[in-house]
Amino acid sequence: MMLTKDKIISIFCLIDDILKGIEHKEDKRRLVSDSEVILTAIVSSTSFYGNHSSAIQFMKQYGFIPNMLEKSRFNRRLHKVGSLLYGLFEIISGYFKEFCCELHYIIDSFPVAICNNIRIPNCRILKGKKWRGYTASMRDYFYGVKVQLLTTKDGIPIAFHFTPGKTADAKALGKMIDKLPAEASIYGDSAYLDYGLEDSAFERKAVLLKIQRKSNSKRIDTMEQKEEKLKMRKRIETAISDIKKMFPRTIHAVTLEGFLIKLTLFVFGLQLSK
Repeated sequence: MMLTKDKIISIFCLIDDILKGIEHKEDKRRLVSDSEVILTAIVSSTSFYGNHSSAIQFMKQYGFIPNMLEKSRFNRRLHKVGSLLYGLFEIISGYFKEFCCELHYIIDSFPVAICNNIRIPNCRILKGKKWRGYTASMRDYFYGVKVQLLTTKDGIPIAFHFTPGKTADAKALGKMIDKLPAEASIYGDSAYLDYGLEDSAFERKAVLLKIQRKSNSKRIDTMEQKEEKLKMRKRIETAISDIKKMFPRTIHAVTLEGFLIKLTLFVFGLQLSK
């Protein structure tokens, strides 16, 4: 999705205002600010399949950032603000939750392979069996990470984190509950089924876990509840599809940190473009 001029300017103003608000410090002698580096990275993820060179050229050519850095310096600067990206995402998520008074959320996960299965022995970024996961819907194994994604009912990403491919989805759900306001509802498929977590979430924050039931579940859904959960599930599947549409054929990275920064930018890019 190619961002419009107005959207690019709006995203820059939002990022720059937040960095000023949190008193982010940087060298005043720089010709290109951290806000401009982050903006270019967002444009890269939303409009150029994560290709930094194309985004750098675009920002120069159309006069958004005439003094934009060359690719190598840009990548070094981006890695330095890598941890800041998630902080910005969290702050903007807070705006959504506070101003929109949203109480309906959906959780799902999707795998992102770092390499093809045949190349696992030669993979330098990851090592170990914990990264080898199984995707039931595709009936296939992958070697990489799972993105645990939480969205609003309208498909706007509100929280996410990464887990090794082998990690069960139910284990990731507990971390998401603390990011929800009291009395919220969270929808998910049967992979997130955990009766103990359902009970504790309700007792602690009055959060309702509306997880799809398995055929042998002790707690049975009515037909109306089944339809409601299925409808919400389709909405997050659309959001995940929108994120994957931004992916290149392969996500190139030299380190795990670099790989996760690129994944963060794809999720962040969808949030801002919405």
